[in-house]
Amino acid sequence: MSINFNNLKKDKTILGIDPGTIITGYGVINIFGKTPKLENFGYLDLSKLKDHYEKLKKIFDRTIYLIDNYKPDEFAIEAPFFGKNVQSMLKLGRAQGVAIAAALSKNIPVFEYSPRKVKMSVTGNGNASKEQVAIFLKNILNFKDIPAKLDATDGLAVALCHYYQNKITTQNEAFKSWKDFINKNPNRVK
Repeated sequence: MSINFNNLKKDKTILGIDPGTIITGYGVINIFGKTPKLENFGYLDLSKLKDHYEKLKKIFDRTIYLIDNYKPDEFAIEAPFFGKNVQSMLKLGRAQGVAIAAALSKNIPVFEYSPRKVKMSVTGNGNASKEQVAIFLKNILNFKDIPAKLDATDGLAVALCHYYQNKITTQNEAFKSWKDFINKNPNRVK
């Protein structure tokens, strides 16, 4: 059964970012009721830029552009993973920081998720490969082609992870008592 999204009211838009100093991935999803729908995803290729500060400016500018175009209600970003190279960690942290600053400058709430949490939310496996994440996303959000740069699907995965995490929180908070839970879920009580 397919859903006609044209007749539904959009509840929320989520922008997800996978920050990087070589490639920064992004994904935008719209939420209709309990259904996430792909709006757009892609990446910013910074590989030709040599100056680290110019890369940071490009990340900030692109994030502002995405916010202005898609008007997200919430902003989700992947936290840097802990590696052995301190310089790489510092650069990645700066990339994350400028993307967060862009969201905060537009008064958008920011949510951060570890790479393991993102993979676990999308695939059920916190050690999933980038390729596995992309395949799951293709099936969940119904897009045709997996992009050449999987950073794009990584950004999309961050947005979907946030939706899943928020959905769980919202569902848990929806019940005021056991009686309320039973009244709202009579088919789950035996």
